[in-house]
Amino acid sequence: WRDELYPVAEGFHDEPMLLVERAATPLLGTQDYGVHVNGLVRGDDGKKKKKKKTEELRMWMARRSRSKSKYPGMLDHIVAGGQPAGMSLLDNVVKECEEEAGVPPELTREVVRAAGAVSYESYQPYEGDDEVIDGVISRSLLFCYDMELPSDFTPVVVDGEVDHFFQATIDEVKAMMDPEFDDPIKPNCYPVIIDYLLRAGHISPDSTGYLDVLRTLRSGYCG
Repeated sequence: WRDELYPVAEGFHDEPMLLVERAATPLLGTQDYGVHVNGLVRGDDGKKKKKKKTEELRMWMARRSRSKSKYPGMLDHIVAGGQPAGMSLLDNVVKECEEEAGVPPELTREVVRAAGAVSYESYQPYEGDDEVIDGVISRSLLFCYDMELPSDFTPVVVDGEVDHFFQATIDEVKAMMDPEFDDPIKPNCYPVIIDYLLRAGHISPDSTGYLDVLRTLRSGYCG
């Protein structure tokens, strides 16, 4: 139980018909909304090129607390959260950035950028004691944000949901997308990160299956 109310409506911008507890939405088959932030940073990679040092783009990643009820100890975005009722998307991003990573609100508003959305449906085995149902269909739309943080800023653990933060190179992030990677990421982070890799040109459109992946990133209900 999360003590967060989610709206139930025909579409994201429609007036909600009712509000329900966040944990109950999969049982009702309603659409979930959330925000995910790709935390980016440019740092000196220590190499010289034409007498100038180059800056390597990296992504801030989080290691989830092992006390979390869902996906304990898994890799995660620097910031992510559900979209509660009665709050704008940007205000929610600002709130989550401060609560989860200690990013000051004024810094978040200065550097964060909206970057579209991904949607999907997935089957989740039911983990409760009720033997009447085997599982639920989770329907999600995640609003994506890119946030390039200053190189001298380091996220800090605030609310205890994260064990620690670390930086990964783009090549390391791409390796994490492999389903066989030995240190898995929380499942709903994959489409958001893959969407970023495509948008930023880190995956060539000449790659086999590129368009299939592109379609899959919006395969759920977008409304």
